[in-house]
Amino acid sequence: MNIEREKEFVHQFHYDARNLEWEKENGTPETNLNVQFQLVDNLEAFPETDTAISGMLSFVIVLENLLVSGHLSQLSYIRGEVIKEREQLDQDKMSELAAPLFDLLKRLTYEVTEIALDQPGINLEF
Repeated sequence: MNIEREKEFVHQFHYDARNLEWEKENGTPETNLNVQFQLVDNLEAFPETDTAISGMLSFVIVLENLLVSGHLSQLSYIRGEVIKEREQLDQDKMSELAAPLFDLLKRLTYEVTEIALDQPGINLEF
């Protein structure tokens, strides 16, 4: 698959220290990663032989003493392949499209936790 990508975009990234007392009363948050893809139409001067697709990653990651949450996206162009329905994307293609979003999430988490905790950052494993 020939993918041309635009730069990833950080819509939100939030770091929170966990409040265990609040969680006792209101419930413990759960880790949740949600990847979605949306076909994009109506792009000017866009070849009919290509497909534009927006990948979005929403996440809540609960760690021992903190949680990170947010929303990232990236517009990608699949060159030389027409995709009319999202169902045409198999798991390998979706993983390839989403990989830069997970890489950015890992980097953001590492660097923010390194600064916030004044120690080596937290490495996320996916």
